[in-house]
Amino acid sequence: MNKILILFAHPRFEKSKTNRALLKNIEQQEGVTLNDLYEQYPDFNIDIDREKELLQANQVIIWHHPLYMYSAPPMLKQWIDLVMEHGWAHGRNGNNLKDKIIFNTLTAGGTREAYAAGQHNNFTIREFLIPFEQTATLCKMIYLPPFAVHGTHLLKAQDLEGYARLYRSLLEKLAKGEFNIEFMQRFPYLNDWLSKETGDI
Repeated sequence: MNKILILFAHPRFEKSKTNRALLKNIEQQEGVTLNDLYEQYPDFNIDIDREKELLQANQVIIWHHPLYMYSAPPMLKQWIDLVMEHGWAHGRNGNNLKDKIIFNTLTAGGTREAYAAGQHNNFTIREFLIPFEQTATLCKMIYLPPFAVHGTHLLKAQDLEGYARLYRSLLEKLAKGEFNIEFMQRFPYLNDWLSKETGDI
Protein backbone atom coordinates (compact mmCIF):
# COMPACT_ATOMS: atom_id res chain seq x y z
CA MET A 1 0.00 0.00 0.00
CA ASN A 2 1.22 3.50 -0.85
CA LYS A 3 1.40 6.07 1.93
CA ILE A 4 0.08 9.52 1.02
CA LEU A 5 1.22 12.90 2.37
CA ILE A 6 -1.07 15.89 1.85
CA LEU A 7 0.89 19.15 2.14
CA PHE A 8 -1.99 21.52 2.79
CA ALA A 9 -1.41 25.28 2.56
CA HIS A 10 -4.38 27.61 3.08
CA PRO A 11 -4.03 30.79 5.16
CA ARG A 12 -7.82 31.06 5.64
CA PHE A 13 -8.84 27.43 5.91
CA GLU A 14 -11.64 28.21 8.36
CA LYS A 15 -13.37 30.31 5.68
CA SER A 16 -12.99 27.79 2.85
CA LYS A 17 -16.11 25.64 2.62
CA THR A 18 -14.63 23.78 -0.35
CA ASN A 19 -11.41 22.75 1.36
CA ARG A 20 -13.24 21.92 4.58
CA ALA A 21 -15.42 19.55 2.56
CA LEU A 22 -12.46 17.98 0.75
CA LEU A 23 -10.50 17.38 3.94
CA LYS A 24 -13.32 16.37 6.28
CA ASN A 25 -12.29 13.14 8.07
CA ILE A 26 -9.52 12.72 5.48
CA GLU A 27 -7.03 11.31 8.00
CA GLN A 28 -9.41 8.46 8.71
CA GLN A 29 -8.46 7.06 5.32
CA GLU A 30 -5.81 4.39 5.66
CA GLY A 31 -2.30 5.56 4.83
CA VAL A 32 -3.12 9.29 4.57
CA THR A 33 -1.22 11.96 6.55
CA LEU A 34 -2.46 15.55 6.52
CA ASN A 35 0.28 18.13 7.09
CA ASP A 36 -1.39 21.53 7.58
CA LEU A 37 1.52 23.89 6.96
CA TYR A 38 -0.09 27.13 8.16
CA GLU A 39 -1.18 25.44 11.39
CA GLN A 40 2.17 23.72 11.85
CA TYR A 41 4.28 26.80 11.10
CA PRO A 42 2.35 30.01 11.93
CA ASP A 43 5.66 31.89 12.04
CA PHE A 44 6.83 30.39 8.68
CA ASN A 45 9.75 28.80 10.55
CA ILE A 46 9.63 25.46 8.76
CA ASP A 47 11.24 22.43 10.40
CA ILE A 48 13.15 21.19 7.36
CA ASP A 49 14.28 17.92 8.94
CA ARG A 50 10.71 17.06 9.97
CA GLU A 51 9.43 17.76 6.48
CA LYS A 52 12.15 15.66 4.87
CA GLU A 53 11.30 12.74 7.15
CA LEU A 54 7.65 13.00 6.15
CA LEU A 55 8.56 13.07 2.47
CA GLN A 56 10.76 10.01 2.76
CA ALA A 57 8.06 8.09 4.64
CA ASN A 58 5.46 8.57 1.89
CA GLN A 59 5.22 7.44 -1.72
CA VAL A 60 2.57 9.93 -2.90
CA ILE A 61 2.88 13.67 -2.22
CA ILE A 62 0.05 16.15 -2.77
CA TRP A 63 0.46 19.93 -2.88
CA HIS A 64 -3.05 20.90 -1.76
CA HIS A 65 -3.82 24.62 -1.95
CA PRO A 66 -6.14 27.30 -3.27
CA LEU A 67 -5.12 29.03 -6.49
CA TYR A 68 -4.07 32.51 -5.35
CA MET A 69 -3.21 34.95 -8.15
CA TYR A 70 -2.39 32.03 -10.48
CA SER A 71 -0.10 30.34 -7.99
CA ALA A 72 -0.05 28.91 -4.46
CA PRO A 73 -0.09 30.77 -1.12
CA PRO A 74 3.35 31.90 0.08
CA MET A 75 3.72 29.15 2.67
CA LEU A 76 3.88 26.49 -0.02
CA LYS A 77 6.52 28.40 -1.99
CA GLN A 78 8.51 28.79 1.23
CA TRP A 79 8.20 25.06 1.83
CA ILE A 80 9.39 24.21 -1.69
CA ASP A 81 12.33 26.60 -1.50
CA LEU A 82 13.55 25.35 1.89
CA VAL A 83 12.74 21.65 1.88
CA MET A 84 13.47 20.59 -1.71
CA GLU A 85 17.13 21.46 -1.38
CA HIS A 86 19.90 21.05 -3.89
CA GLY A 87 21.94 18.01 -2.97
CA TRP A 88 18.97 16.37 -1.25
CA ALA A 89 16.00 16.65 -3.61
CA HIS A 90 17.88 17.49 -6.80
CA GLY A 91 21.36 18.05 -8.16
CA ARG A 92 24.28 15.71 -7.67
CA ASN A 93 23.31 12.95 -5.21
CA GLY A 94 19.93 14.61 -4.75
CA ASN A 95 17.81 11.51 -5.23
CA ASN A 96 15.70 11.37 -2.08
CA LEU A 97 12.45 12.09 -3.93
CA LYS A 98 13.22 10.05 -7.04
CA ASP A 99 10.19 8.19 -8.45
CA LYS A 100 7.77 9.50 -5.83
CA ILE A 101 4.40 10.56 -7.23
CA ILE A 102 3.36 14.20 -6.82
CA PHE A 103 0.53 16.44 -8.02
CA ASN A 104 -1.49 19.54 -7.11
CA THR A 105 -4.94 19.51 -5.59
CA LEU A 106 -6.33 22.99 -5.97
CA THR A 107 -9.46 25.04 -5.54
CA ALA A 108 -10.24 28.01 -7.79
CA GLY A 109 -12.99 30.59 -7.82
CA GLY A 110 -13.04 30.75 -11.61
CA THR A 111 -14.87 28.21 -13.72
CA ARG A 112 -12.97 25.65 -15.75
CA GLU A 113 -14.09 27.36 -18.96
CA ALA A 114 -12.43 30.61 -17.83
CA TYR A 115 -9.01 28.92 -17.88
CA ALA A 116 -8.36 28.68 -21.60
CA ALA A 117 -6.78 30.66 -24.43
CA GLY A 118 -8.88 33.70 -25.25
CA GLN A 119 -10.95 33.39 -22.09
CA HIS A 120 -10.84 35.43 -18.88
CA ASN A 121 -7.59 33.89 -17.55
CA ASN A 122 -5.94 33.32 -20.95
CA PHE A 123 -4.16 30.12 -19.92
CA THR A 124 -5.10 26.66 -18.72
CA ILE A 125 -4.61 25.49 -15.16
CA ARG A 126 -1.91 23.12 -16.41
CA GLU A 127 -0.01 26.07 -17.88
CA PHE A 128 -0.17 27.96 -14.59
CA LEU A 129 1.18 24.85 -12.85
CA ILE A 130 4.26 24.49 -15.08
CA PRO A 131 6.64 25.71 -12.31
CA PHE A 132 5.35 22.93 -10.05
CA GLU A 133 5.69 20.37 -12.83
CA GLN A 134 9.25 21.44 -13.57
CA THR A 135 10.11 21.36 -9.86
CA ALA A 136 8.88 17.77 -9.75
CA THR A 137 10.83 16.91 -12.90
CA LEU A 138 13.99 18.47 -11.47
CA CYS A 139 13.59 16.27 -8.39
CA LYS A 140 13.08 13.16 -10.58
CA MET A 141 9.52 12.77 -9.34
CA ILE A 142 6.50 11.53 -11.29
CA TYR A 143 4.16 14.48 -11.86
CA LEU A 144 0.46 13.82 -12.40
CA PRO A 145 -2.29 16.14 -13.64
CA PRO A 146 -4.03 18.18 -10.93
CA PHE A 147 -7.21 17.40 -9.06
CA ALA A 148 -9.14 20.65 -9.31
CA VAL A 149 -12.36 22.13 -7.97
CA HIS A 150 -13.53 25.12 -10.00
CA GLY A 151 -16.17 27.77 -9.40
CA THR A 152 -15.98 27.36 -5.64
CA HIS A 153 -18.27 30.34 -4.98
CA LEU A 154 -21.02 28.69 -7.03
CA LEU A 155 -20.98 25.27 -5.38
CA LYS A 156 -23.92 23.97 -3.37
CA ALA A 157 -23.70 21.48 -0.53
CA GLN A 158 -24.39 18.53 -2.83
CA ASP A 159 -21.66 19.71 -5.23
CA LEU A 160 -19.17 19.90 -2.38
CA GLU A 161 -20.11 16.44 -1.21
CA GLY A 162 -19.63 15.12 -4.74
CA TYR A 163 -16.13 16.58 -5.00
CA ALA A 164 -15.27 15.25 -1.54
CA ARG A 165 -16.34 11.75 -2.57
CA LEU A 166 -14.27 12.03 -5.73
CA TYR A 167 -11.22 13.14 -3.77
CA ARG A 168 -11.59 10.29 -1.28
CA SER A 169 -11.90 7.89 -4.21
CA LEU A 170 -8.69 9.28 -5.71
CA LEU A 171 -6.80 8.84 -2.46
CA GLU A 172 -8.10 5.30 -2.10
CA LYS A 173 -6.99 4.34 -5.61
CA LEU A 174 -3.57 5.90 -5.08
CA ALA A 175 -3.12 4.14 -1.74
CA LYS A 176 -4.09 0.77 -3.17
CA GLY A 177 -2.02 1.22 -6.33
CA GLU A 178 -5.10 0.96 -8.53
CA PHE A 179 -3.86 3.19 -11.34
CA ASN A 180 -1.78 3.34 -14.49
CA ILE A 181 0.47 6.40 -14.51
CA GLU A 182 0.77 6.70 -18.29
CA PHE A 183 -3.01 6.54 -18.66
CA MET A 184 -3.56 9.12 -15.91
CA GLN A 185 -1.15 11.53 -17.56
CA ARG A 186 -3.28 11.63 -20.72
CA PHE A 187 -5.98 13.65 -18.94
CA PRO A 188 -5.98 17.40 -18.19
CA TYR A 189 -7.24 16.73 -14.66
CA LEU A 190 -7.31 13.72 -12.38
CA ASN A 191 -11.04 14.43 -12.06
CA ASP A 192 -11.36 13.45 -15.73
CA TRP A 193 -9.38 10.25 -15.20
CA LEU A 194 -11.57 9.32 -12.24
CA SER A 195 -14.72 9.94 -14.24
CA LYS A 196 -13.39 7.75 -17.05
CA GLU A 197 -12.44 5.03 -14.58
CA THR A 198 -15.91 4.99 -13.02
CA GLY A 199 -17.72 5.32 -16.34
CA ASP A 200 -19.22 8.72 -15.55
CA ILE A 201 -18.12 10.23 -18.90
